[in-house]
Amino acid sequence: MAGSGDGGNEREVLEDSINHSSSFSRHRYRRSMSSGEEDKGLLAFSGWVYHVGTNSIGHEYSHQRFLYVKGKYVEMYRRDPQENPGIRPIRKGIIGPTLMVEETGSRKVGNEELYTIQFYNRLDETKKGEIACTSAEESKKWIEALDYAKQQAEYELSRGGGARNKLSLEADIDLEGHRPRVRRYASGLKKLIRIGGGPELLSRSSSSLGTGSSDGDFEGEFGDAVEAHEWKCVRTINGVRILEDVADGKGGKASLVKAVAPVDASADTVLEVILNLDRHKRYEWDMLTGDLELVDSYDGNYDVVYGTYDPKYLGRWQSKRDFVFSRQWFQGQDGAYTILQFPAAHKKRPTRNGYQRTSIKPSTWEIRSLTNEKCLVTHMLEMNAAGWGRWKKSSSCSKFEKTIPFALLSQVAGLKEYIGANPSLKCEPSSLALHSKHSEGDPPDEFYDAVAGDSSSTSEDEESDDESEKEEKPIKQKPAPAAISSTALKQASDAAENASKELDLSVPPIHVDPSQFNSVLHKGKDDADTNCWTSPGGAGFMIRGQTYLKNSAKIMGGKPLLKLIAVDWFKVDKATDKIALHPKSLAQSDAGKNLPFILVINLEIPAKPNYSLVLYYAAERPVRKDSLLEKFADGTDQFRDARFKLIPSIVEGYWMVKRAVGTKACLLGKAVTCKYFRQDNFLEIDVDIGSSSVARSVIGLVLGYVTSLVVDLAILIEANDAAELPEYILGSVRLNRVRLESALPLDG
Repeated sequence: MAGSGDGGNEREVLEDSINHSSSFSRHRYRRSMSSGEEDKGLLAFSGWVYHVGTNSIGHEYSHQRFLYVKGKYVEMYRRDPQENPGIRPIRKGIIGPTLMVEETGSRKVGNEELYTIQFYNRLDETKKGEIACTSAEESKKWIEALDYAKQQAEYELSRGGGARNKLSLEADIDLEGHRPRVRRYASGLKKLIRIGGGPELLSRSSSSLGTGSSDGDFEGEFGDAVEAHEWKCVRTINGVRILEDVADGKGGKASLVKAVAPVDASADTVLEVILNLDRHKRYEWDMLTGDLELVDSYDGNYDVVYGTYDPKYLGRWQSKRDFVFSRQWFQGQDGAYTILQFPAAHKKRPTRNGYQRTSIKPSTWEIRSLTNEKCLVTHMLEMNAAGWGRWKKSSSCSKFEKTIPFALLSQVAGLKEYIGANPSLKCEPSSLALHSKHSEGDPPDEFYDAVAGDSSSTSEDEESDDESEKEEKPIKQKPAPAAISSTALKQASDAAENASKELDLSVPPIHVDPSQFNSVLHKGKDDADTNCWTSPGGAGFMIRGQTYLKNSAKIMGGKPLLKLIAVDWFKVDKATDKIALHPKSLAQSDAGKNLPFILVINLEIPAKPNYSLVLYYAAERPVRKDSLLEKFADGTDQFRDARFKLIPSIVEGYWMVKRAVGTKACLLGKAVTCKYFRQDNFLEIDVDIGSSSVARSVIGLVLGYVTSLVVDLAILIEANDAAELPEYILGSVRLNRVRLESALPLDG
C-alpha cells in the first residue's frame, strides 16, 4: 500500500515527475507533505477544481474551489490555504471505505464542457456530491488521488483496534450539504487512474474529452476467451494496415474490415481528437465527417451528432448528403478506449431540403496505449461496398475509393498524419506517474480476458471478433489456438487440481445432479437448443498461470471448481437484492439446503421491466478453512470487490456487440456496485449493472440482440499472491439465445 511501504521511493518518483512536467502542470498542481506525513510516508495532493451542485431554487452552479487531499482526509477551500495561512476549509471529511468515487465523463455545466467526478455513499444515498475539471487528464489524476485516500482509510480499518474505532467516528466528505433538492446523477465506470496536475486557472476547454490512460503495459493480441478469428492484411497504405477477417472463409457475405496504425501520441490525445467536433480541426484529417455538430448528449459518455458532406470528393453529380449518428465511448480497466458509432435518428434533426439523408455504417474505434506517448488505433466496420474485392487485390484506383466505407477506413491515415504534423498536440501537460498500492513488479489489472483463436501473424493489436450471425443456427465449436498444446492442457489440469484444494478433501463428496433442481431456464440438450443454459467448462478462457507475477503468462482454464446447477431468469419492478431468500430461489429448496456450499450470482439488469439473471453454483464438499474461497466467502466487502472477476465472451452474435462486450476480465467490484450476502450455506453476490452508465449502455445494446447471442461467462477470484497461483475458474455458464419474454415475474 502506498504510504505504508517504500514511501521514500514514491516521493522521489513523484518529485521527478513534477520536475519533468510542463511549467503549466507545475504551476497548476502541487504536492505537499508535512513532517508528520514524512514519518508515515503519506502523500498529499492539492489543486483547483469546480464544485458542482444545485442550489435551493433548483439552479445548477459551479464554484471554483481549492481541493486538498492528505492521507484519507479531503478538505475544500474557497482560496489556496498555502497562500492564505489560517483560512478554514468550507467542507472536510474522509474518503471512507463505503464512499464511492466515480469518473462520470464530460457534460455541459452552464455553457461549458466539464469533466465530472461523482461522490456517493453506497450505504447512504443522501450523501453525495460532484466536482469537475476542465480536462480529462486532470479528472483522471484526481481519481487516483481520491483512490489513494480511500486506500489509506481501508488500511486503517485493517489495523483494527483504536484505528477502526477512530475511523468509525469520522464523517465522509459531504459535498451536497443540507440542500433539500437532490440532483440526478449519471453513474459511470469507476477507474483507478494515475494522478498528475490539478487546475488553478481553470481555462475551460469546450470540446475535449477523455477518461484515462493506460499504465503503459500492452498485453498483446489475445484477450482471455477463445474465439475463432483470423485477420489477414490485404493492403498497406501510408503506414496503415487494412485487414480483413477471413475466419469464416470466402463467400458472398459482408466482410469485417479494419484499419490499424500506431500513432505517436497518448491514447488521451487521440481520443480527444476523434471526439472533437471543431470543424477547422476535423477538416485537417477527416474527409467524411468533418462538418459535425452536437445534437444531444447523455451521461457524459454518449452523444448524438449531425453531419453533412459534399459528395464531390467521393463522387460526381450527386446532391449534398447529411447524416445522424450516435457515439458511445468508454475506457476499460486496462486503459484501452472503445468508441461505438451507430447510425441514428433524432427529432431535432429531421430531413432537410437540398440534402439526401444517408446512413453511416456502424463502426468502432479502439485506442490502446503502447507507451506513454504512443498508442495503437484501430477503426473497424462491416464492409459490403461494391468493388471491395477488386480493390484489395489491385493497386489501381477503383470505384470503391469513392465510397463512404473507404472514407471511413481512411480516417486512421488522416488521424495519424494530422497528429504527426501537429507536435503541439503531444505537448499537453503530461501525467504524473505515481506508484499505487501495488508493487512495481505487479502487472496491471485486466479488463477483458477471453482467448482469441487468432492464427494471423499480422499484428499485435487485435482482439477477437466474429462476423455478424443474424440467423439462428447451431453453435460452432471454436478451435483453440495453435499455442494450446499438450503443455497447455497439462497446465489447465494443474490449475484444476490446485482448485480442488479449495474444498475440504477430508469430507466425502456428495453427488450434485442439476436435474434435481428446477429453474426458469432449462439446461440445453445440444448446441441447437435455444433459451437455455449449458456448462462450457473452462477451456475457453485464459487465466493467470503459476509464473504470472514474473512474466504475466496465462494458461488455459481447467474444469470449474463449482458446478452450475440452475439458472433463473426473472423480471422485476426494480433491482432486487438477497434473491436467495425468496421462496422461489433454489437456495430455499430442500435439495439446496442440503448442499455444502452454494454461490449465487444475481446479475441485476436495468431495462423496462428490470431483469435478474440468477446463476447457482454448488460445491460437492465444504469450503476448506483458510482457502482463498473461504477468505472470499467470509471476508470483507473491500476484499471481495478487489478480487471478484468475470470474463465475458460473445461466442456468436453481431460483431458490434462483441466489440462492446469485449473479451477481457473485469473486476466487477471496481466497475459496478456489488453487494454481498452471506448466510447459511450460500454466498449471494448482487451485481447492480445499472450503477454504471457505461454498463447500462452496453447491456442495452446486448439486450437488443440477445435472442441471437450465445454468451459465455466465467467467474473467478483473482489471484494476486504467488501462493494463490495458478488461478482457477470458480464457475462458468453459456447462455444460448435467451428470450426476454421467457422471464418469469418474481412475486412477493
